[in-house]
Amino acid sequence: MSVVVRTIARILVPVILAFGGYVILHGHLTPGGGFQGGAVAASAVALLLVAFGAPSLKKLKSPLSVLEDLGGIAFVVLAFLGIGTTFFFNLLAGSGGLFGAASPIGPNAGFLSTGGTVPLMNWAVGFKVLGGLGAVMVLFGLFGGDDDR
Repeated sequence: MSVVVRTIARILVPVILAFGGYVILHGHLTPGGGFQGGAVAASAVALLLVAFGAPSLKKLKSPLSVLEDLGGIAFVVLAFLGIGTTFFFNLLAGSGGLFGAASPIGPNAGFLSTGGTVPLMNWAVGFKVLGGLGAVMVLFGLFGGDDDR
């Protein structure tokens, strides 16, 4: 591709990844979540494939597979932690640290701490989807066949 496409891709990839993270993080409050945010973030891999070509992104195949594995393991660990305490108990709300103060009583005004372990599970699913879709796109680019032009 041209220098312009490569330059725009370098500018847009961090923006796309940040928006994917935003969709994942706010998935329990707004439409979206782990799958949707992971798919948005995987579109950054598609943009890199178009701009730079699959052979230059061959080295991404292994980290994307590891990211997918870690997402699956994190989801299973969080699920067993949730079953071990109480089913869908808001265990992390009000505990300080990552989730801050206690959950307010009444309607949800957009406080991230009201989701318990759901935001963490959204991150696990987002990593799994990003890793899976990204690795599949890289493999399709590498083994997709010859150019038909």
